Amino acid sequence: MSYDVAIIGAGPAGASAALFTAKAGKKTLVIDSDQSITKRAWVENHYGVAEITGPDLVEIGKKQAAKFGAELVQGKVVTVAKEGEGFRLETENGSYEAKHVVLATGLNAELAQQIGVNTKPGTEPRIKTVVDATPEGKTNVPGIWAAGTAAGVSVHTIITAGDGVKVAINLISELNGERYVDHDVLKA
Repeated sequence: MSYDVAIIGAGPAGASAALFTAKAGKKTLVIDSDQSITKRAWVENHYGVAEITGPDLVEIGKKQAAKFGAELVQGKVVTVAKEGEGFRLETENGSYEAKHVVLATGLNAELAQQIGVNTKPGTEPRIKTVVDATPEGKTNVPGIWAAGTAAGVSVHTIITAGDGVKVAINLISELNGERYVDHDVLKA
């Protein structure tokens, strides 16, 4: 089975990206190794949320993505290789195919480096290496995108979540061939 988008990581960046790609009707896979630093956080600086534990924020985010049809699997991606029109992602438990890949791997840039995605020094305290991505989220490898802390944005959940959405909208727009907008409206 082939996916339109495979997102590696289900923290705020990855799950937010998945929510948007799945809601836009793109066949979305999220592969998560359960290593999100958000799982160690206490959050009371996230707009619209009075206070929440990091583990609860991550679980709600995954449920939101799943509600719109994203498929979530537990596992660690060991390699990503170009194959046909897209990529093959190998995990310890199996392999998956996707047209596009989003790296939302948080603090971990090892996979990016291993698969030939350019990295650069991080600017955040204690984050040594990040993916070298354009403001749109594109990397030097066409079809591989990066979002969130992995892409060098601030580690705050509100910022990484927003960056995941920004990258998702740009990816959806590219797949659709026109600018994608997703606005929900209050029902009367």
